[in-house]
Amino acid sequence: MDFWMAAILALAGVAAGWINVLAGGGSILAVPVMVFVGLPGPVANGTNRIGIIAQNIAAVSGFFRNGLSDFRLSASLAACASIGAYFGASLGVQLEGVWFERTLALIMLAVIVVTMTGAGQKPVVAGGKVKNLLIGHILFIGAGFWGGFIQIGVGLIMMPILNRVMGLDLVRTNMHKVFVALVFSFVALAVFASKVEIEWALGLALAAGYAVGGWLGAHMAVKRGEGLIKKVFYVALAAMAVKLLFF
Repeated sequence: MDFWMAAILALAGVAAGWINVLAGGGSILAVPVMVFVGLPGPVANGTNRIGIIAQNIAAVSGFFRNGLSDFRLSASLAACASIGAYFGASLGVQLEGVWFERTLALIMLAVIVVTMTGAGQKPVVAGGKVKNLLIGHILFIGAGFWGGFIQIGVGLIMMPILNRVMGLDLVRTNMHKVFVALVFSFVALAVFASKVEIEWALGLALAAGYAVGGWLGAHMAVKRGEGLIKKVFYVALAAMAVKLLFF
């Protein structure tokens, strides 16, 4: 591992963690950076899970410290998602080269559209009763498949299930989302580690960046800057998508 690669990934992790807190979708920045510094698609895809795990451990503990937890529902959803994640990761390890880059670029463009339109978010009364439990758990198998396959944008899949289908308010939606992502990320990482050579040192550098970026984002009550961050984020995603598709 070159020091400059670790430094670049740590900085990418800081930006990704910051964006995850202020705007969402940080993984869509971290994975392309790993591809650009020379990691093959499956290796970048798997290595990113180390950062995701670190970030979600911090997020779950943060919710717990604030008295927000429902481990029974979180665990059952995570179990369903983990089944899907196993099969998704088994497919994800085979996606490399130009097909990985094209898939990544298309996901970037889709994320831009979804986040700009606010799709998947619906005001719900806090503390309302959970509904459609069976449908929700079945849908989480599919969400887990996508999370295991490529991870990027999985939050945009889980949020509508929790919010619109199951009727959870956005605070509890995020509480369950980070717990589920934490659990199935361990499953996905195990699958990738069994098939490809994970860059553990780079992954730890990325994880450190994720943690710092998340901490900075959580402690920065600079709401005026959020709009600018989102605009810069969209431009950066569009530029990277064009680069991956055409150059």
